[in-house]
Amino acid sequence: MITETTLKENVLQDITYWGIRAVIGSTFIVHSIKKFNPSWQEWLISIGIPPEMQLPIALAELIGGIFLLVGILTRITGAIFAVIVLGAIFYIKWENGFLVAEGGWEWDLAMLSMILLIIAIGSGRISISYLVKKIPKFLQ
Repeated sequence: MITETTLKENVLQDITYWGIRAVIGSTFIVHSIKKFNPSWQEWLISIGIPPEMQLPIALAELIGGIFLLVGILTRITGAIFAVIVLGAIFYIKWENGFLVAEGGWEWDLAMLSMILLIIAIGSGRISISYLVKKIPKFLQ
């Protein structure tokens, strides 16, 4: 009975952790799609970011989101996403205050906490990295 309970709890933890990875990955995928639009380049210029950064940012979010969904290179992807979210918090949204209703960084902080969890845990058991088992732990 205790073994069965432990197994069920671990499965629920695995599913929950995959859910967190899926939410962050899907969010970045959806947000990356608008960044391929040439009009997004104009917005980058308006906030002082070189327009050449459009494609690297869009690709990082799209490919990284896919990596999180399937569970490949999640720690590296998490580190890249953490930099992107910290940039959004401090460079774009900080002056608006905390509340998301006022254009603040409330949601970004929640995303950052989930990204830090991904960096700490890695790919988890519901992932391609876990199935392959040849990928070093520090890359998972």
